[in-house]
Amino acid sequence: MKIAIVTGAGSGIGKAVAVALARENYSVVLAGRRKEPLEALALEMKDTRSQTLAIPTDVTDPAAVRTLFAKTKDAFGRLDLLFNNAGISGRAVPFEDLGYEQWKSVVDTNLTGAFLCTQEAFKIMKSQDPRGGRIINNGSISAHAPRPNSAPYTASKHGVTGLTKVTSLDGRKYDIACGQVDIGNASTEMTERMKKGVPQANGEIAVEPTMRVDDVARAVVYMASLPLDANVQFMTVMATKMPFIGRG
Repeated sequence: MKIAIVTGAGSGIGKAVAVALARENYSVVLAGRRKEPLEALALEMKDTRSQTLAIPTDVTDPAAVRTLFAKTKDAFGRLDLLFNNAGISGRAVPFEDLGYEQWKSVVDTNLTGAFLCTQEAFKIMKSQDPRGGRIINNGSISAHAPRPNSAPYTASKHGVTGLTKVTSLDGRKYDIACGQVDIGNASTEMTERMKKGVPQANGEIAVEPTMRVDDVARAVVYMASLPLDANVQFMTVMATKMPFIGRG
């Protein structure tokens, strides 16, 4: 049985991916800031053959991240997959009015958190036997094209793309593969606002289509299913009719 860590596992995409991995016989470590949703999800997953471990973790805290990976190694002895999913979007604020604290909070969570988790995953994956593993980063369509008034989120997701590339390069010698899934409007709590209309590049407010979050989970499971000598470097999974192609 393979071992996976999913960050931001308490809700949305992280929750769906954790459940999908468990159905594919992964043992899953559930990481997130809030203890209650993680424990509730672990109970839900008891009907699978997967072992689950809920570890409340703030990915912006280096000590908490080290503890997450140490507990995973103690419990399971190895790590085969890390899904760097934890992220926040922040409020839409005009660029000139954006506060430093909001900028820092989003970048610390989305980019620095992914770096900290990747670094700890490297330490385990390079030394285990059999050696290696896979890291999948949750990018975003915003890693390619911004929404209005989204500087911290857009910059952080462009940064995740750079992290994905350097992880792929630096991981080669350790048999560590890294890919990125860029998601557009999966139906989660974070995208509820899409149903009421969100600002577009031309200044209009428009309702945007969403897709089932389970479709994202299936994509991540596919990426995870490949042998380590094959890799999906980048995959875009999006609602077919969302205004991304030709955005602006």
